[in-house]
Amino acid sequence: MRRVSIALLLFLQSVVTSSTHTLKEVKSQISSYMDQNGTDAGRFGPLPGCHLACGFLESVLARRVSYPQSPTYEFEESRYWSQQQELTKPTCRFSPASAEEISLAVLTFRVTNCKFAVKSGGHAAFAGASNVESGVTIDLIHLNQLALSADKTQASIGAGNMWYDVYAYLQPENVTVIGGRVSAIGVGAAYPQGDLWAGSETFLYTNETAAAINSAFYYLGINAPSDPYAQVIIAYAYAQSQDVFVIASDLQYAKPIPNPVALQNFTSVAGAIASTLRVVDLANLTVEFNNSNPGGFRQTYWTFTVQNSACLMTELVEIYLEEVASVKDIAGIVPSIVFQLITTDMSQYFSRDGGNPLGLDGQGPLNLVNIAISWSSAADDKRVMAAAQNIVDRSTTTACTQGLDHPYLYQNYASYQQDVFASYGKKNLRKLRSISARYDPQQVWQQLQPGYFKLWRLG
Repeated sequence: MRRVSIALLLFLQSVVTSSTHTLKEVKSQISSYMDQNGTDAGRFGPLPGCHLACGFLESVLARRVSYPQSPTYEFEESRYWSQQQELTKPTCRFSPASAEEISLAVLTFRVTNCKFAVKSGGHAAFAGASNVESGVTIDLIHLNQLALSADKTQASIGAGNMWYDVYAYLQPENVTVIGGRVSAIGVGAAYPQGDLWAGSETFLYTNETAAAINSAFYYLGINAPSDPYAQVIIAYAYAQSQDVFVIASDLQYAKPIPNPVALQNFTSVAGAIASTLRVVDLANLTVEFNNSNPGGFRQTYWTFTVQNSACLMTELVEIYLEEVASVKDIAGIVPSIVFQLITTDMSQYFSRDGGNPLGLDGQGPLNLVNIAISWSSAADDKRVMAAAQNIVDRSTTTACTQGLDHPYLYQNYASYQQDVFASYGKKNLRKLRSISARYDPQQVWQQLQPGYFKLWRLG
C-alpha cells in the first residue's frame, strides 16, 4: 500500500491530537487519503470499506493498527477466552490509547461503512461478541490506566484492564471495587476491603449432598439481608477424566472471619474431597476462580432466572444430569450448571440514583442460573448446543409449571439465541430504545457493530 505524503500525514496527525472530531472532518481526511493512495485503496477483500478504514487509520496512527500474521495481531487474537472468538479474523485490529482515538475510529467506520467490534477482556463465549470477521476490532488493551482518588472513594479504571490488575492495584490501599470474580475478565466507586474468608469446597455428587447444599443455598437467600457479607456460588460439573459429577461450593465472606455463621450451613456439609477455604485477598481469590475457566476451548453460555426454591433447584440439577448424559463422550467436554443468588438486599438498590433498566427493583430472592459448557472440537458444536438448549427449555418449562419462573436474562451469561433486552420488560426496553435513538440516531452501535446483543433484535 502506498504511503500518504509527509504533509498530509502531519496534517492528519495534528487532527488526531485534537480533542474532538466531526464526521465532516473525517470524511475530508479520508477523501484526501484516497486521493494520495488512488481510488483502489479499498480494493481487497469481502468488505473493501474495512480495508480503506484500516489503511486510513494506519496512515494516521501506524503503531495502533495490526494486520494478520503480524506478531501484534496474532498476540491480541490469542487473548480471547473462547475458541470461537479467537478463530474470528478481522481485516485489522486497532488498539487505541485514548477516547479521542476511539472517536476517530468510529467516525472512520461510519464513513467507510465498515463493521467493527470492541474488545475489553474478550471473555464472551460466542463468535462476534467482541471480534468481527473481515471487519475491524477495536482492542482496548492500551486503555489500562488505574488511579485512586486522594480520599480513596473513587477509582478510575481503564476499560482495557483485567480485574486481577484492578484488585491488585487497590489491595495495598485496603479498598476495592465491584467487579468480576475471575481474574482474566476485562472491565466506579471504591469501598473499603481488606482480606476476606473465601475459597471452594468440592464434593462428589450424591443425592444427599446435593439436597443439603441446595437447602443451604435456599436459606442463604432467605437470610441474606441479615448478613450481607456472605455470598455463594454453587456449580454442578462433570469431570470427564474420572467420569464423575462433582459439586463445587464457592464461598465468600467479605471479612477475614473464618467459618462465619452465615455460611455454616455449607461448611457443615460432610464429605468434601477438597477445600481451599482460607483468609485471602481478593486478587488471589480471583486467580483461583480463573483456574476453573481456562481459555482456548470452545464455549457456550446460557442463562435463565427462577424463584428461590430448593426443590426446584434439585429438579433443575436432575434435568442437567439427564441432558449431559447424552454428550459425556464429546472430547474435552466440561458441562456445568451454576447457581447464584440475587437477594432482596441487592435488588433494593436497583432503583437508586435514577435506577437501572434490569426490571428487578426490590425483587428476590432470585436464583440466577448459568449453563456453561466447554469442549474441544467444532465438529461437536451441534450436539453441545442442542444439549444446552434442551437444559434451558426443560428447566424454564418446569419452573413455569410451578409458578417459579422469572423473565430476567443476565446479559453476561446469555447465549446469542436469547433475547436479553426483551427480558427487562417492555417499559425498560422502550426507554433503552429511546436513549439509543437520541444519542445514536444513525444506529451505528446497532448496525455497524453487529455482534453481541441488540435493542432491536433481528430474526
